[in-house]
Amino acid sequence: MQYLSLTVLLLAATSMAADRSLNENPELAKYFAAEVANIERLSSLQKYTTLEQWEAAKPKLRAQLFDMLGLNPLPERTELRPQIQGVLEEADFRVERLQFQSRPGLYVTANLYLPKTIDGPLPTVLYVCGHSAQKNGNISYGNKAGYQHHGAWYARNGYACLTIDTLQLGEIPGVHHGTYSHDRWWWNSRGYTPAGVEAWNCIRALDYLETRPEVDAKRLGVTGRSGGGAYSWWIAALDDRIQCAVPVAGITSLRNHVVDGCVEGHCDCMYLVNTQRWDYATVAALVAPRPLLISNTDKDSIFPLDGVVAVHQEVRHIYDLYNKPRHLGLQITEGPHKDTQELRIHSFQWMNRWLKQDESLIEKTATKFFEPPQLRVFADLPSDERNTTIDETFVPTSFGVPGANNSATAAEIVLQNPQQWQQDMLAELRNTCFRAWPDFGTQWKADNTVRLERVELLKNENFDVVRIHFTSQQHVSLSMDVVAQRSEDAVSPEQLLQSITNLELFHADQAHWKSYAAHVLGAAPELKPGIAFAEYLEQNISQPGHAVAVFAPRGVGADAWVGDPRKLRQIERRFQLIGTTSDTMRIWDIRRALQVLRSHLPQNHQLSLAESGTTGTAVMLASLFDAPVAAVRVVSLEGSEPYECEILNLQRVLSVADIPAALAALQSPVVFTSATSPASTFLDQLTQDNRWPGKTAQGK
Repeated sequence: MQYLSLTVLLLAATSMAADRSLNENPELAKYFAAEVANIERLSSLQKYTTLEQWEAAKPKLRAQLFDMLGLNPLPERTELRPQIQGVLEEADFRVERLQFQSRPGLYVTANLYLPKTIDGPLPTVLYVCGHSAQKNGNISYGNKAGYQHHGAWYARNGYACLTIDTLQLGEIPGVHHGTYSHDRWWWNSRGYTPAGVEAWNCIRALDYLETRPEVDAKRLGVTGRSGGGAYSWWIAALDDRIQCAVPVAGITSLRNHVVDGCVEGHCDCMYLVNTQRWDYATVAALVAPRPLLISNTDKDSIFPLDGVVAVHQEVRHIYDLYNKPRHLGLQITEGPHKDTQELRIHSFQWMNRWLKQDESLIEKTATKFFEPPQLRVFADLPSDERNTTIDETFVPTSFGVPGANNSATAAEIVLQNPQQWQQDMLAELRNTCFRAWPDFGTQWKADNTVRLERVELLKNENFDVVRIHFTSQQHVSLSMDVVAQRSEDAVSPEQLLQSITNLELFHADQAHWKSYAAHVLGAAPELKPGIAFAEYLEQNISQPGHAVAVFAPRGVGADAWVGDPRKLRQIERRFQLIGTTSDTMRIWDIRRALQVLRSHLPQNHQLSLAESGTTGTAVMLASLFDAPVAAVRVVSLEGSEPYECEILNLQRVLSVADIPAALAALQSPVVFTSATSPASTFLDQLTQDNRWPGKTAQGK
């Protein structure tokens, strides 16, 4: 049998990759550093200068945390259906092997450690486990077996201790690595993080403990290490039933994760969906004024010392507002990212002090008493388990029309007041999906001026190309090519732009851009020009005054981010940590490109927007937030691969593919070519009703 620590494996992989994913993309590194600096400034706890200000803000912040963990609305507290599968006896304690269901089919396997002698309700610790794989072949005994020594120590020292398995390494293995290694980028659109499941399982674990006569529900503590340290943060911040907390190696600053690259050593369970763009000290502050010990080692490469200390310094300000500095502790011991004895002793002392009012020395060491198979709960896994697929259902989706759950009712609701529906949806999209855009709120206005860097004219045998270089936001420099028929007259870039009467901005993905580069620029001769794209281009520039602006947003085109697939994956994960996605910011780039073009075209120009695909989600959404365009077109180009835009929380706002088109059609005419129209039951119902003011059509 092999019992491996997943954290050790992640650390090894991280340390071997000394040149992290941003090293080859220096401008992108500057972008992330600037975004983190903005978040640090805006989320600093120093802005709360009085306890009254903090107390007023705290309920809203806690509600935001529930939301960012996918717990808004809070799931129904269904029957736990606990079952004790067996008991292990030792000289001075016993262990119940038990399970309960935090939601129907979502099983939590656990071990409850109890003293042999119980004189009354006991102080109780919820122990949540880190990543320790305890397996024999395909049989998992749960990571609770790897951390059994903690539960045993508590029981031998007069506590009840419930040690619960986590989703990833429990007896029913779920998934923590959706974006880390499984390319489940739809988690971003769903607003899903396994951290939410772990938080919910902890909440229900407290519900279960309250049913036990051995437990003093007024003396509940929580602790855990690494992943368990993170889950300790979630439950302590969310639930006031926790009276004492010791998260061990479970938190550090956002700067450490994004700028310093610690994200590359962590799976998704360590992160909330950062819609509100928090630094992590805000999570820690929600524990105040309850006793909190922040515990770490000094050589922990995935929870670095500087970030841990920075979090403590921020949170100390809140404890000072309560005038309870003694309730906040920071312990730093020597060592790597490891469950060391020194870390355990301080945790035991903190629990003794606050749950038992006991300041005596720790005499007993934490010892493992059992082989992992002895602590296993299930002999056979339940057939109705949902652990392995919980990511598909944990966060509810929204149809996109409040009060509707099907196309017919949705259409009828919308038709009663289409403009109000659009206004409400735009506000929800801005607040839930697009908070990271530089024009969100007054705090970002300083970075809301599009900066034109230079304009140049490129000529070849068949085309005139005006290349416009501009800054989309700080440290994001982009370019787009305005392509027109070849003119024999010597003209400047400005003259050529002023001669354009009809211009279509084409949002290009990497395949389209390569096709364009080969067909127009003569670049990359090994690339064969895409016939469909060449035909599209020539059709749209065939008349005098007509042109196409080929635009590749950030991470695409000539300046595509560099790195192997593993490094590119870690770049994408950084966006989620700062409260966005790369696709979300590409939609911002499309908006910026439109603004640039409008500033250079003649007054009576016709400007349209296009992309190739099945739904045109990116251009539909981009068109909503600026002045109307002449048309929003989804064109059919042979060889285009269907691509689903991943936008943070989008499915929590609207989950029907054709709703972005319906929203866009209330502002600009929307055109689908016959081969690219999406499944559009809802859209068809709208367009067939004479009350619908939008403009949507099939055509070229």
